[in-house]
Amino acid sequence: MHIAVLTFEGYNELDSLIALGVLNRVKAHDWRVTIATPGAKVTSMNGVVIEQMATLEEACTADAVIVGSGIATREVVEDPAIMRVLRDLDPSRQLVAAQCSGALVLAKLGLLNGIPACTDLITKPWVVAAGVEVLDQPFYARLNVATAGGCLASHYLAAWVITRLQGRDAAEDALHYVAPVGEKTEYVARAWRNITPFLPSPAPTLV
Repeated sequence: MHIAVLTFEGYNELDSLIALGVLNRVKAHDWRVTIATPGAKVTSMNGVVIEQMATLEEACTADAVIVGSGIATREVVEDPAIMRVLRDLDPSRQLVAAQCSGALVLAKLGLLNGIPACTDLITKPWVVAAGVEVLDQPFYARLNVATAGGCLASHYLAAWVITRLQGRDAAEDALHYVAPVGEKTEYVARAWRNITPFLPSPAPTLV
């Protein structure tokens, strides 16, 4: 099972790497989490360079995709080569999620038509201008599309993906591992308060 975190030039480390870390707490034998980039390397907004683990084309065939955020998302959505590839994203056959300004990518791809979204405060006006209602909350999902707003909401997206693909117990184990010592029960409970209303009932796996 392949989960790809789309990561572009100028990416926000918290948005891509927190999700990567939480997702990698799952130790199923077929579980694979990758950073998918347009080129061989990308540099973050703070100068952190990471190498490509998967191409964008490979990401579009993944079981789940999280579109990461960064300072150059408006340039991303204006790049015809990138957007041409990303038009293969399809919530009818995969989970598609976006962190912060990643919501703008989903909006421009037409994947948020009629679906409200969460995003960061800087990106909000651009997402609204794209015709999408922006919610004042950290997480929202409808069927196979989810968005999160605020860097530290990225673990909500990761937990949603794990729940949908591996079940709630696997997601709870991952959240419990990364939660601060002395706050684990509270931390996990808060995550479920934000995620549970947007899970199918009962919450089935995607496959």
